[in-house]
Amino acid sequence: MTGTQDEDQFRDYSSRESMQDADPVAEFYRLNHKYQTLAFARAKIDQYGALSLARMGVWEACELLNTLVDDSDPDTSLSQIQHLLQTAEAIRQAGHPRWFQLTGLIHDLGKILCLQGEPQWAVVGDTFPLGCEFSADIVYADFFAANPDQMNPDYQGQLGIYAPECGLDKVTMSFGHDEYLYRVTRAYLPLEAQYIIRYHSFYSAHSAGAYDYLMNAQDRELFQWVKLFQPFDLYSKGHAPPDIEQLKDYYQTLIAEFFPATIQW
Repeated sequence: MTGTQDEDQFRDYSSRESMQDADPVAEFYRLNHKYQTLAFARAKIDQYGALSLARMGVWEACELLNTLVDDSDPDTSLSQIQHLLQTAEAIRQAGHPRWFQLTGLIHDLGKILCLQGEPQWAVVGDTFPLGCEFSADIVYADFFAANPDQMNPDYQGQLGIYAPECGLDKVTMSFGHDEYLYRVTRAYLPLEAQYIIRYHSFYSAHSAGAYDYLMNAQDRELFQWVKLFQPFDLYSKGHAPPDIEQLKDYYQTLIAEFFPATIQW
């Protein structure tokens, strides 16, 4: 969806409830909520945490995403590089710091995993804690009925396997591009940027306040940056497609301020 769009039209899943059988977004979340288990997420972190996929530059990764359209997103049919530039430009025009602009540019680069053979349900979409009960505030929460973790008594209740206010760093989230890119870029970025990248898809928390009982004081402080980022990520999707060639030099210079020419992925 492109062009002018009212803010209350973004992330509107309610109109899809009656047509789930034919809706690719609903089908995406049916698979995601069935197969994203604690064991699956831990295995993927072990698989990709070594950063042994490739060595390439950040802009090269942006260009690599140019063929991908996110199946979980009801709001846009633009390519990922167009969405990244839309987000970064909205942040830049609002006068935010250069590290924040850079975060807007790169926040979805972990989606390159889709181009490595991973199914989209394992890479994109909303993220959520595993090893404890699934919040009703997660989109399509009814689909969790098919998740095998629902049968494990250790994972039930608000806390499940966690201690109160243990901190999100101790919580295993559903695996996806957020966690992967956090691990790729954390050595180069300020902590605020790391939080945005790692938790920008954790919508039940930053939009509905879910899972606050797992957060510690640092989480609550830094989540203000995640919440500040969200309107730029979400509402810029209704804007006109950016001119990639016109913006390329500016963002390549910005990338070079924070990253070496190539990094491990």
